[in-house]
Amino acid sequence: MRITTLRFGELEIPDEKIIQMAKPVLGFEQLKKFCIIEGEDFEPFLWFQSVEEPSVAFIIINPVFFYPDYQIEVNPKEIEELDVADVKTVETYVIVSIPPDPKKMSINLKGPILINTKTKKAKQLVLVNSTYKVIHYMVGSKPESDRKIEKRKMADVV
Repeated sequence: MRITTLRFGELEIPDEKIIQMAKPVLGFEQLKKFCIIEGEDFEPFLWFQSVEEPSVAFIIINPVFFYPDYQIEVNPKEIEELDVADVKTVETYVIVSIPPDPKKMSINLKGPILINTKTKKAKQLVLVNSTYKVIHYMVGSKPESDRKIEKRKMADVV
């Protein structure tokens, strides 16, 4: 399938690489088809490009890259929509926000995107019963696990 994008121009995307959203990205409910664009220039980040709207693309990343202890609990009904036969086929990504001040770059750990790599079905979850937030700063902050260790060490000293 040939698509036009704002950032990358025209691209040829094989049909088997088209991702169908079972539950769309919040605020973009009308967009159901996406693809992932990789590139050495922006590793470890990826682009989650709309196939239907050239100007819509999200920067995404595997959250474990910045938060190694990131774990989510998913309701079995949520997984059913993705036709998951083997949980190893599900990849988790989060949306990255890059404002004009790069020190305020953040990731949304509360709204991960799950993609079944086998069926190419995806959905954005909203983690209701979670301590994760929509804004987790990436620059100058430590992963949650490091902060917990520091707090424990300080408690031991006091």
